[in-house]
Amino acid sequence: MNKKILVTAILFGSLTVSGIASAQSVYPGQHQGKLKKETVAPLQAESFDLKDVRLLPSRFRDNMLRDSAWMTSIDVNRLLHSFRTNAGVFAGREGGYMTVKKLGGWESLDCELRGHTTGHMLSALGLMYAATGSEIFKLKGDSLVNGLEEVQNALKNGYLSAWPEELINRNIQGKSVWAPWYTLHKLFSGLIDQYLYADNKKALTIATRMGDWAYNKLKPLSEETRKLMIRNEFGGINESFYNLYSITGDERYRWLAEYFYHNDVIDPLKELRDDLGTKHTNTFIPKVIAEARNYELTRNETSRKLSEFFWHTMIDHHTFAPGCSSDKEHYFDPNKLSQHLTGYTGETCCTYNMLKLSRHLFCWTGDSSIADYYEKALYNHILGQQDPETGMVAYFLPLLSGSHKLYSTKENSFWCCVGSGFENHAKFGEAIYYHNNQGIYVNLFIPSQVIWKEKGLTIRQETEFPQEETTRFTFRAENPVRTTVYLRYPSWSKDVKVLVNGKKVSVKQKPGSYIAITREWKDGDQISATYPMQIKLESTPDNPDKAALLYGPLVLAGERGTEGMQAPAPFSNPALYNDYYTYDFRVPAHLRTSLKLDKKHPERALQRVGSDLKFTTEQGDVIRPLYDLHHQRYVVYWDLQSE
Repeated sequence: MNKKILVTAILFGSLTVSGIASAQSVYPGQHQGKLKKETVAPLQAESFDLKDVRLLPSRFRDNMLRDSAWMTSIDVNRLLHSFRTNAGVFAGREGGYMTVKKLGGWESLDCELRGHTTGHMLSALGLMYAATGSEIFKLKGDSLVNGLEEVQNALKNGYLSAWPEELINRNIQGKSVWAPWYTLHKLFSGLIDQYLYADNKKALTIATRMGDWAYNKLKPLSEETRKLMIRNEFGGINESFYNLYSITGDERYRWLAEYFYHNDVIDPLKELRDDLGTKHTNTFIPKVIAEARNYELTRNETSRKLSEFFWHTMIDHHTFAPGCSSDKEHYFDPNKLSQHLTGYTGETCCTYNMLKLSRHLFCWTGDSSIADYYEKALYNHILGQQDPETGMVAYFLPLLSGSHKLYSTKENSFWCCVGSGFENHAKFGEAIYYHNNQGIYVNLFIPSQVIWKEKGLTIRQETEFPQEETTRFTFRAENPVRTTVYLRYPSWSKDVKVLVNGKKVSVKQKPGSYIAITREWKDGDQISATYPMQIKLESTPDNPDKAALLYGPLVLAGERGTEGMQAPAPFSNPALYNDYYTYDFRVPAHLRTSLKLDKKHPERALQRVGSDLKFTTEQGDVIRPLYDLHHQRYVVYWDLQSE
C-alpha cells in the first residue's frame, strides 16, 4: 500500500479514539501527575490536553495528514545516522550509502546544525500521537529514543548530539560555530515532549543525563565566559531547562535555565524598553518564552511584565498583516515597515514561537486580543506555510509584490522552519479550547471535538468557517452540567447572532470580548453562532496608501500567475547555497500592484464569486485568502488608488 494512503487510513481510523498519551507540552493545566513543580502563578484559563481534542474534516486536518505522511516517510535510521556516526557506533563502506541514505541540507554531515531535525521530529511525533491516538507515531518515536540511548551510552558522559562536543568547547571559547546550544535545545525539547506526549520514560532519562552533563560542563565557568558563550544563538534551551526542572524538581536544571539568562536582551525589557533594533528576531522570542515559564513556576512578576510588554510590542509594532514578523530574520525600524515588504519577510519559526508565547499569556489573562492574534497568524501564515500538493513548507512568507512562496525539498533542505513545520501541522487542536472553574473558552472556529473529562462533557464543533460565518456546537453530557461557555467575540466581527437550541440569545458584549452563556447543559443541546465578516484595510504605519485587504481575520491576496517563474520554482534549488535567503523572484517589471477603491468603503471594490472565498474587481483581479495562494505570484500589500 502507498505509504501516504496507509498513514491516512490509520489516522482516519483513530481520530475518534482518545490516545493513551498522558501529557502534552508544558502549558498550564496539562500533564497531570507528571510535574513535581506545578504552576504557581495565578491563571485565568488552563489548556486541555491535546489528546482530548480531535480535529474533524477540514483543511487543518488535511494539512495534518500531509504532515504525517511526510514524517512517517523519513526512515529512523536516516534521522539517527549523524548521531551514530558521531559516536562511532555506525560504520559502513563508501560512506554508508549502501545502507543509509544520508539527509542533505542542514542535516548534512558537514553542517554544524545537524541533528536539529531529529529533535523537532521527536516533538512532532509526540504531538501527532496525542492528536490522533495512532500507534504509528508512538512506535516511530520509541525507535528514535532507543537509537539515541545507544548513542548516549557510547559517548559515556551523558552528552548526546549529532556532532562532537568540541563544538560546545568552541562556543565556550567564543570561537565561530553555528549555534550548538540551539541544536541541543531541539533535542532536549524533543525528548521532554516524548515523555510528556507519549509517556516514554526512557526519553526523560536521556534528557536528565544530558542535563547532568550540561550542569557539570557549565558550573565551573566564570561569569565572563558565560556572557561570551551566550552571545551565540541558543534558541530556547533555557525554556527546556525550566521544563526539565518542572518535571524533576531538580534545582540544578533551574540553575541551568537561569544560567542562559541573556542580560543584553532581557534587561531592556525589564525596563519596558523597546530595544529590539535590528536584532535577530527568532533568537529573541524563545528567550522571552523562557521568562514566561519562569513566571509560571516562580511567580516572578518581573518575568510576567516583560513577557507581556514584549508580546504587545511585537503585535503592535513589529508584525505584518498576516501575523508574521522579521525581514531577513531581523527586526527593523517599524516606522519604515513599507520599505521592508521583501521576499524574505515572515520567518516561519518566528510565528511558531510567537504562537507559543501567546498560549502562555492567554492562560494568564484570558484576553481575547491574544486569541485574535493567534487566529490571524494561524490562518494567514501557518496554515498557508504548507504546499497542499507536496506537503513541503516555506521558510519565509514573502510580502514582496509579485513574489511567491518558496518551498523546501524532501531530501535537501531541513531548514529550521522545516523542523518547526513538522510540529506546526501536528498541533492545530491545541489552542481551540481552554477552560477554568467557571467554564470553557471557545477561541477558534475549527471543526473539532473536545472532551472535558472533569465535567463529563463532550462538545462537537462543526463549521465551514471561514467559507461561512456560522459555527455550530453539539453537547454530549453524561449528566446535566451547569457551566459557562465563553464564545469568543472577535474584534473583526459585529452584530453576532447566537442561538441556543434554536432560541435567540441576547448578545450584550462588544467585539474583542467573550459571549458568556451560563446554563445547565443537557445531552443534545446545541449552540449556533454567526459571526459576520467584513472587508477592511490594514495600512502600513508609514504609508497610508500601502495596505493589505482583510476579510474577517483573513488576509486576501491577488493572483498574479506564473510569468517568469523558472524551474525548480516554486521549490528551493539545493544546488545553490542559501537559496531560500538569496532567491531571485524575477518579478516581471510590468506586474500591476495597484488597486482602485474607496478607503472608507473598500468592500465596494470587491465582488464575491460563489460560496468559495473568491473575489473579483472591476480591474480584473482575482483575490483569494493568502493561505490559498500556492505555485504562483501574488500581491498582499496594494498600492491604493482613489476611485
